[in-house]
Amino acid sequence: MNNESFRREVQKLIQQIMEANTNDFSELLKIAGLNLTEDFVGVDLSGEDLSSDNLSGTNMSGANLNEADLSSTNLSGAILTEADLSSANLTEADLSMANLNKADLSLADLSEASLISANLSGADLVSADLIAADLSGADLKKANLSLADLSNSSLISANLSGANLSGANLSGANLSGANLISANLQNANLLNVNLSRANLRRTNLVRANLISASLTKAYLSGANLKNTNLSLATVEKALFGYNLGLSKEMKLDLIRRGAIFEDSTSPKP
Repeated sequence: MNNESFRREVQKLIQQIMEANTNDFSELLKIAGLNLTEDFVGVDLSGEDLSSDNLSGTNMSGANLNEADLSSTNLSGAILTEADLSSANLTEADLSMANLNKADLSLADLSEASLISANLSGADLVSADLIAADLSGADLKKANLSLADLSNSSLISANLSGANLSGANLSGANLSGANLISANLQNANLLNVNLSRANLRRTNLVRANLISASLTKAYLSGANLKNTNLSLATVEKALFGYNLGLSKEMKLDLIRRGAIFEDSTSPKP
């Protein structure tokens, strides 16, 4: 195509976009002949307003979406591996089944977002706002959620093995059936949290607040419970054993409340 032909094609495209009766980003992309699954890898959309758009299935791996407005946007099934979503607005966004492996979501607002079965393994969620977000079945293996606000969120059956949740606020969250093996919950706020049937084997719960938490049938063998507050927690049929930080008196109290100890040195009630 010569320069004149190229100029006419560009002018025609610009005219089509200008005349389009839509502000929908995905519709404008179709008019421009761009492929959502191919043409947005590594793209710079930092600070852009993409709110309420349909970007389902889009491949934006490595894209720069820093401070972008993605509130109420449909990103279900999107590929956002290693994307920069730091400080982005993702309130009420649909990220179900999205691939966010190693993505940067630090300081992002994900309140009330849907992240059902999303892949967030190795993601950076430091100080992220995840209030009332739905992370049921999500993979958060080795994710960094330190200082994140996950209050009233749903993490039912989520994989948080090896995740860093130090200083995180999980008050009122539902983590029933979650995998928290070797997770770091030091100084975390777990007030009124539901950890029934959760796997907390070798979890760091040093100075964690578990007041009024539900630990029914949870597995806490090898968990570090130094200065952990378990007052008013429901521990019926919770399995403890080989726990650092538990005094003989604390063990006796937990057993009286229905806990089970698997180590041979457990005191008898």
